[in-house]
Amino acid sequence: MSLATHFSAFVILFTLGIHRLLCCICNYLKNPSLYRSKTWYFSEPRWKNLDLYSLLIILPIASFSHVFLFLAFSGNNVVYKFSFLQQSLVIFFFWVFLILIVVKESFDLYAILDSLVYSFAGVCFAVEFLMNGKGLVGVSGGMYGHLGELAFICGGCCLCLAVKPSLFFVEFLFSCVLVLKGTWVLQVGLSLYTDMFSLDGCENLLVGLSKGKNDVKCDLEENKLRGTALMNLLFIVHAIVVMIVSFGLFALLNRDKRMRCGDTSGPLLAQVGSEDVLMRPLPELELE
Repeated sequence: MSLATHFSAFVILFTLGIHRLLCCICNYLKNPSLYRSKTWYFSEPRWKNLDLYSLLIILPIASFSHVFLFLAFSGNNVVYKFSFLQQSLVIFFFWVFLILIVVKESFDLYAILDSLVYSFAGVCFAVEFLMNGKGLVGVSGGMYGHLGELAFICGGCCLCLAVKPSLFFVEFLFSCVLVLKGTWVLQVGLSLYTDMFSLDGCENLLVGLSKGKNDVKCDLEENKLRGTALMNLLFIVHAIVVMIVSFGLFALLNRDKRMRCGDTSGPLLAQVGSEDVLMRPLPELELE
């Protein structure tokens, strides 16, 4: 683990969360009564879906790099060594999830229901929750514990959307949590893996790794307790800021229709469009 790893995760999660938040709000405001969640919001033309196609390339590379780090790690900390393998497995699960989405949309395999895709996404987040923060205790364990809690919430949202995809609030919460995961994973990287932003009186996590459970090394126990309280407070601040921005974005898009994103592709919107055509009143014939 390093700051570069956490920054990469921040870029991916934050951009995905913002994109999904914008699309789900626009999709809901377009016609609330016909709202239905989508596993991925595709854009037309296809080249605009660079986020999805780039992830299809980046994720397997990241998964393989973690396997390489697992094989190349020569330290005595077995728990830390196997954390690379666990992270590789988590990334691989999400890569399979993206492949499932692409195959479903590219070949119009409507037999693969969105509920099945959402269910698999819930499994991916469950795997992330189970493998998050292994071998860490204290301040660092608490910070990674918050990431595990967010993964658990994401998994629950996916399972809810698999059962009832018309729940806008659940998808809104899911998108907000993705954004929060992105900002918090960056906070974890800055606080635990850098000297500049490390806790007062403590060293970064990579200094002095032991064979057993690991935590940041602090000069005094008071510094560790103060660091734990500070990180919990920062997590609350992150959550409040993300929710305020999300609700503000909803209010802004609801007020100004010109700022809403364009139509996303998919069978649902085609169905909505056909219903609009059927419901459009016919012009009245004037009798001469």
